[in-house]
Amino acid sequence: MKNTPLIFDAHLDLAMNALEWNRDLTRPLIDLRSSEAGKNDKPDRSKGTVSLPEMRRGGVGLCVATLIARVEHNAYSPVEGWRSQHQAWAQTQGQLAWYKAMEEAGEMVQIRDLAGLESHLALWHSTSAPESTPVGFLLSLEGADSIRSPAHLERAWSQGLRAIGPAHYGPGVYANGTDSSGGFNAKGRELLKEMDRLGFILDVTHLCDECFWEALELFQGPLWASHQNCRALVPHMRQFSDEQLKALIARGAVIGAALDAWMLVPGWIRGKTTPGSAGLILENYVDHIDHVCQLAGNSRHAGIGSDLDGAFGFEQTPCDLNTIADLARVAGLLSARGYKPAEVDGITQGNFIQFLKCSLK
Repeated sequence: MKNTPLIFDAHLDLAMNALEWNRDLTRPLIDLRSSEAGKNDKPDRSKGTVSLPEMRRGGVGLCVATLIARVEHNAYSPVEGWRSQHQAWAQTQGQLAWYKAMEEAGEMVQIRDLAGLESHLALWHSTSAPESTPVGFLLSLEGADSIRSPAHLERAWSQGLRAIGPAHYGPGVYANGTDSSGGFNAKGRELLKEMDRLGFILDVTHLCDECFWEALELFQGPLWASHQNCRALVPHMRQFSDEQLKALIARGAVIGAALDAWMLVPGWIRGKTTPGSAGLILENYVDHIDHVCQLAGNSRHAGIGSDLDGAFGFEQTPCDLNTIADLARVAGLLSARGYKPAEVDGITQGNFIQFLKCSLK
């Protein structure tokens, strides 16, 4: 395999897939799909798009990988969660153990600081065998419910956690997320203060509108939106409005475009609409990237945050995307729209990398 251009994906739920979906991500994707044939415990069985070999094949050599364990605040909530923070903390520690196992196996390498980032970039850019090169990952927490106390936040930092999204779906321990409303509670405001002190990146993805604006006021450190699309193109509160996107751009943030189908085209009806019936293709994905660039007046604030296999598979992605390796096609689509090589490179990897070079100092 010849050297492959590097792609940075700012949001992948790898440990969740390994432990909750019971997928051995070291295996070829065809094996994962075959092993799940006939299973229906989850809607995306046999439709996964991500494995470590497939990431390497497409050049996705660096990513933001998540820990995720939501606390259930309503027994009848459609979004599953754990019944206590103790359980949620234990779940994220199990996910962390999986990442460590991948490091021990030579499959992945954790990025904790600027030196680690530079070392991994040098390795990837010099390798002639990406198929055997470890995938680099920066650790992020999607939803802060599992952080039981300031002491646990410090412990998480010492374990290499570098980014936190305070909320996921619904009301959380600290903040309100997608499909909920209201600002940060007192514990949430203290969380932001401690994150700022320790040097965390704030991921504003999933924050409801009130929490979004409050976070920008309270948090002074680096922030990004790891997997977030545009409300102007898909009118739902899960996406950000132009006003919100402009505020992020003004703060130097990078916005990673997500590939979940219902976030890409308007009018998606869960359980009814399909990528085929919607005519959904990767061009629609590039529409969201382009929209951010047009708002910014440049390409420096757009990136990729695919969220592939974030509880959905290819049944809920563009028709012309079969695996994560197809992210490599985004570069050509951007070029066809008139983006220059340096701009394409920035969107597919350079913008997030430059953000990290500044934030990890």
